[in-house]
Amino acid sequence: MKEIITSPNAPVTGFTDASKPAPIAQAIRAGNLLFVSGQGPLNAQREVVSTEIGAQTRQTLENLRAILAHAGASFANVVNMRVCLRDVADFPKFNEAFGEVMAGEKVTRTCIGGTPHRTGVNVEIDCIAVVD
Repeated sequence: MKEIITSPNAPVTGFTDASKPAPIAQAIRAGNLLFVSGQGPLNAQREVVSTEIGAQTRQTLENLRAILAHAGASFANVVNMRVCLRDVADFPKFNEAFGEVMAGEKVTRTCIGGTPHRTGVNVEIDCIAVVD
């Protein structure tokens, strides 16, 4: 069985036509695992918040935090994150903002360079969490 998780405090997706239902879930809980779809630096209106990688990283992580919270979890439950950076030269500033938001919480993480689907989105992060 899987349970679809949808938080009203994070955008469902910024990569589809807003007039159509999203083709993905924000998160799916299967047993005690929570799989959170990749989030980007979008506000509630599904607009990119900034061009600066630090601000984009903080917004992306806040979107993840909102979805986790809606499922009864937090970054303390996260075991793995995957990160896609449009420009790998942004890694030092990304990593600094990431560390600030995570505030010492440890996760495993993979960070790759790639091209997120939406123009202006310079970072996308997904995660897997263990929940009770």
